[in-house]
Amino acid sequence: MTNKNASRTVISFDCKGSRMAGWHYPAGGNDLRNHNGCPAVVMGHGLSLTRDCGLPLYAERFAAAGMHVVVFDYRGFGESEGSAPEVVSARKQVEDYHAALKFIRKLDDVDESRIGVWGTSYSGGIATQCAYEDGNVKALVIQVPNLDNAATGLFMARHLTFTAPIRGLWLVMNTVIDFACGILGLSPHHVRAMGRKGEWAAYVNNESMDQIDQIRGPLWKNRLATRDFISWPFRPIKHVKDIRCRIQIFAAEKDDLTPFSPAIRAAKIAGARAELHRYPMGHFGIYVGDIFLDAVKKQIAFLTSELTADKTR
Repeated sequence: MTNKNASRTVISFDCKGSRMAGWHYPAGGNDLRNHNGCPAVVMGHGLSLTRDCGLPLYAERFAAAGMHVVVFDYRGFGESEGSAPEVVSARKQVEDYHAALKFIRKLDDVDESRIGVWGTSYSGGIATQCAYEDGNVKALVIQVPNLDNAATGLFMARHLTFTAPIRGLWLVMNTVIDFACGILGLSPHHVRAMGRKGEWAAYVNNESMDQIDQIRGPLWKNRLATRDFISWPFRPIKHVKDIRCRIQIFAAEKDDLTPFSPAIRAAKIAGARAELHRYPMGHFGIYVGDIFLDAVKKQIAFLTSELTADKTR
């Protein structure tokens, strides 16, 4: 299904019987075109956010460089259907990425042999898992990625113990409640996803909220159900060694949401296949200002290089 406007096409596609919602940004030039068409990139957002929260800023630039781009909402988020609204599920979100890959490979003018996947924050790990399982993507870009739920859980536990122990206990309690709701088949138990100092939210940081306010869109409800953090040991870093394409990694040295060390470890595991960029920023610094402009410029260079018509990796 499609619905065109001036700059992009509203799309929908199926995943496990649910209608997925997204946008298709058509390739804006012929520099990367061959007789099969242009390369393409699939993009999904991070924890709790929706496709209208900053991702168009990347997608527009990728499309202008000559790539088709599909940006989508996970099931239960934004405008996508789903049996449980705003429930984080790494396993289901990996399925969503695969469905988006299947959709983009069938689009007119897309060279299905030249597809990249892009993920940020929680979807950095989702995109990594998807690239490993798919086996045929030609480039992977991940920024401030969550690559290991175990490491993230320990990092957050230590951080909250020293900075906000009461909020830490509150978050654990609400996660257990939501996990129980999932087992009993009850409606999800949501918490506020992100907030400012003094607010009850899963993640609290005033600077981050200032940055989120610059990129947030009307689809975002700023809530999530957190059962996934104790229901499945999501550790895509285990598969980095087996991903055949090159990986571009952007890491935040002052990240207080997703630990810095797994991104560095992933770059070491990938070796020559990795391109690592480090910035002295917090988790959301990569979405705004000069850091965003520098990062997106590097991403365009990486994607256009890896997805060129004569690439034979």
